[in-house]
Amino acid sequence: MAEHVLNLYEAKTQLSRLVDRAAGGETIVIAKDGKPMARLVPFEGTAKRRVPGAWKDKVRIADDFDAPLPDEIMAAFEGGER
Repeated sequence: MAEHVLNLYEAKTQLSRLVDRAAGGETIVIAKDGKPMARLVPFEGTAKRRVPGAWKDKVRIADDFDAPLPDEIMAAFEGGER
């Protein structure tokens, strides 16, 4: 949808109406002395709430996931040889 540009004074006097228009999907640009300064856009909402257990049976952690790394890999991390 096209942006609608308003001067700051106009925006102050019509803020409630502008918020309603933005909530309806319109983008409003607020200008000061003819220079765009801010954009009023629709609020996208919040992320969906997490559901405990949603990943159950979808992720597998190996039994040895916390086992020590092989010496050659540890050496590479530490910058030397073992």
